[in-house]
Amino acid sequence: MLLTMEDLSNHVNHAGKCGCSSTTYAQSLSEMDFERGIWQAALDGDVKRVRKFLDKGADPNLRDGSGYTALHYASRSGHEEVCQLLLEQGADVNAQTKSGKVSSLHRAAYSGHMSVVNLLIKYGADLRLCDSDGQIPLHKAAEKLQKEVVRLFVELDSSLIKVKDKNGRLPSDLVSSKELAMLNML
Repeated sequence: MLLTMEDLSNHVNHAGKCGCSSTTYAQSLSEMDFERGIWQAALDGDVKRVRKFLDKGADPNLRDGSGYTALHYASRSGHEEVCQLLLEQGADVNAQTKSGKVSSLHRAAYSGHMSVVNLLIKYGADLRLCDSDGQIPLHKAAEKLQKEVVRLFVELDSSLIKVKDKNGRLPSDLVSSKELAMLNML
């Protein structure tokens, strides 16, 4: 069906609301699973929904199509209460994604969510766990200039500043000299 501009002007709600519009929204099954699953609830910080999933028997270590767990999403978004609930229910604090080998601590450190970083460490997060680039969470915190997170990591284990990634870079190599002066601890 070929429509002219005049035809379209006769359709007040033409933008996807009448039968002659060909605009459609397609969503994959994996996207629908994500939105309906524990991962979206964790990403949104919706403690009640996460608890509901867990009460119905959802595995706190269930992975989405990319290998992320609900803890990865909650950590990245800084949702401490959701992280606490997931950890109490047995979420693996050191779970890594399939491809990037990223942990929840990498995500929280990169995003600067100090309370989540502290919680993950309390539950045994490995400060030396490497992602697929050979980077530890300190690399991620330094890269994004997360000063408080960097300070905490260095206070907990000063030898972390000497860990090189697969490209031979130290955490301090990921920041400029001006930024490094701001961090003044690497």
